[in-house]
Amino acid sequence: MDTTGLLTIGVFARRSWLSPRALRLYEQQGVLAPALVDERTGYRWYRPAQLEHARLVARLRRLDMPLARIAEIVATGAEDPQAAVALLDKYWTDEEYRVAARRELVGHLRIRLLGEEGLLEMYDIEVRDVPEQVVLTEQRHVYVQDLPAWIDEAIGRLLKLARGHGDGMAGPCFIIYHGEVNEDSDGPVEICLPVRPDPARAIEAATRVEPAHREAYTRITKAQVAFPQILSAYDAVRQWTEREGVLPSASPREVYFADFGAAGPDDLVCDVAQPIE
Repeated sequence: MDTTGLLTIGVFARRSWLSPRALRLYEQQGVLAPALVDERTGYRWYRPAQLEHARLVARLRRLDMPLARIAEIVATGAEDPQAAVALLDKYWTDEEYRVAARRELVGHLRIRLLGEEGLLEMYDIEVRDVPEQVVLTEQRHVYVQDLPAWIDEAIGRLLKLARGHGDGMAGPCFIIYHGEVNEDSDGPVEICLPVRPDPARAIEAATRVEPAHREAYTRITKAQVAFPQILSAYDAVRQWTEREGVLPSASPREVYFADFGAAGPDDLVCDVAQPIE
């Protein structure tokens, strides 16, 4: 077995900033394979040219990136560097959202520990009049763990229907919670998409008229939408209505006025609203 010009695993580990244990793990995961393996002893050798590859892996690991994602980026980068950069950007965008959501969760937990003290100082509550709207609607009993997937699917169906009727979407989509939604309670939840129907064409979907009403609301970011931290916004609106002595007139809801998928974690995307008398 000719090992001329190859580096032992110990030397390669030192020069690549990776431990021998990490190198063996990366080999098992298909991230970084040695150039030569002694079938009798299991000893490994690497080419000097693999050092840059190994250092890239080491840097990606410093981002706490899963090995499967690293393998995908490294393999893609060998063929299409721009596509690899796009994968890296997507990973970091997701990480920034997770960090922002966790930051908001800390704020939610602080409120819980303090017994809602200072809740209204954290959220600006405003009041507005909402006109009568014709809406396409879909309703379902759903637990919180299944809620995001169902919302995405249902909105997709309603948007497709809206494009086939009249002027299409006539206002921001909103989600009404007719009952508690958490790990133990399943609502029901209703998704509503305002439309301007064409009188000459029948709408082959469930529709209803959402009455005109007044509502108190607070505007929140994409990170604040995550459960359970969004509950703090609901609690702030509820606390405001109690302080002002106004009564709810209908179920609470979330109004999504921005492109949620394209928004950054700190972008305003949603109003948590409570119709009031």
